[in-house]
This record gives sequence, C-alpha cells and structure tokens, in this order.
Amino acid sequence: MKPALYEHFHPEEKPFVDRAWEWVERSAQQHELKRTPFLDPRQAQIVEMLVNRNPDVQLRFDGGHPDAERRRAIIAPDYLSLDDEPAGLSVLEVTGAGTQLELDHGDYLGALLGLGIKRDRIGDIHVHESFCHIIIADEVADYLNIHLRQVHRANVLTDVRPLRELQPVVPKLQEMSFTVASMRLDGIASDVYRISRSKIVDPIRAGRCRVNWKTEEDPSEQLRAGDVVSLKGLGRFKILDVDGVTKKGRIRVVIGKFI
Repeated sequence: MKPALYEHFHPEEKPFVDRAWEWVERSAQQHELKRTPFLDPRQAQIVEMLVNRNPDVQLRFDGGHPDAERRRAIIAPDYLSLDDEPAGLSVLEVTGAGTQLELDHGDYLGALLGLGIKRDRIGDIHVHESFCHIIIADEVADYLNIHLRQVHRANVLTDVRPLRELQPVVPKLQEMSFTVASMRLDGIASDVYRISRSKIVDPIRAGRCRVNWKTEEDPSEQLRAGDVVSLKGLGRFKILDVDGVTKKGRIRVVIGKFI
C-alpha cells in the first residue's frame, strides 16, 4: 500500500483500507475470489476505489435487494463471471411467540450482537408490524436460527427464508423545509436537531458526525442535495432538495429525517 493513498481517507479508516487492499491484492495476485463481510456505504465506496486501481480485478455488490444500504462485495479476478456467483445471503425471519411484537431496529440489532454476532455479518434489518426480516451472512444463519429466542423482552421464533421471500421496508422520512444562510453542516444540523449551533459544533469536532458514512469533523463542511448526515445519539437525516434562494438571499432546503 502506497502511503500516498492514505491521503484520500480519514485516519480512522486506515485499518479498513489496509484490509480491503489485501482483498484486492490477493484476488489479483493469487486469483482468489473474496466474499467480504457486509459493508456500509462508505466502506463499499472505499472498496470500489481500491478495485478501480487494479485492472486485473472486478467487483460486484449484493445486499439482497436493489436499495440495500449494507452490502457484501464479491472481489474476483477479471476473467471470472460474477453474474451467477452467490453473495452468501439469507433472510432470517423473526416472529412473535404468541405475542404482538413492538420492537424497533435497535432491539433486533442489539439481540443479534448480544449473541456474539459481529456487526459485519448483519445486513439490512426490515422491521414490519408482526415480523422482521433480517439479511444475514449464510455462515451465521444456522446459529441464529437456533439461538435467537428473545428480542428485548419479547420471546420470538425464527426461520431461515430464501432471499426471494424477502419483504423489504422502505425507510420512512419526516420531511421538513426551512431556509438557511448557507449549506454549512453545523447550521443545517442545528435546525434539524433543534439544538443551538454552539452546542452542535462540539460533537462534530469530536468525531461524532458522519456525512455519507464518512467521519466529518469540520463544522463548516458544505452539504449538498443527496447527502446523508448522522450525529451520534441524535439520529440521521438526508438533504432531499436544495430549492432555490429567497429574495433575502437565504437558501431553501428540504430535509428528510429518518424515523
């Protein structure tokens, strides 16, 4: 790995960059096919950047459905056909054991992590009123099907379903519109979370903010339509539209807050 390459990444991303570069190198030099763990969108972007630096390697992502946020990558020599190569995904269906489920995304994730499963073995979690579909790596499917019997305080039953039976949930967004003096991160986050700008600056500088899944420590960072912002403990939002300028020179923005 050339040290100059690290300039493109945040320091905290260096261990993942090293790991991903090893996947690419082994595929190119030792002709290995690699199914990665589940990657968040930023990690997927890093893998794609590294693969693009090596003409002998190709890449395919699969998260179980077209709009998946967390996806596994298949990295392989360029002469292989990846069209029919399985990504190793299963659907864990969780239902109530005679009780109505009133659980959220965090409850399910917490239960899985509590069983010793690493986060990178878990894809998107689709929470319905009476059941939940969790995309998981094939290699942990049997273990979870046997051992997941409680989520939060609810007793549950599980079954492993084929990927074709997945019922995805489209994330719900609470829309809000307002005007801002500029597209600065701290100003927009202040309005979205209804916290004074002076109080929003400290957590950003402390590394608790991510823009498009990449740590952002500069409160003056300029945001654009399509950007996804998360602040630890406060949730996340997406800039849906930048809708012109008012007569007083303020910028109209439309925000979608994930609920």
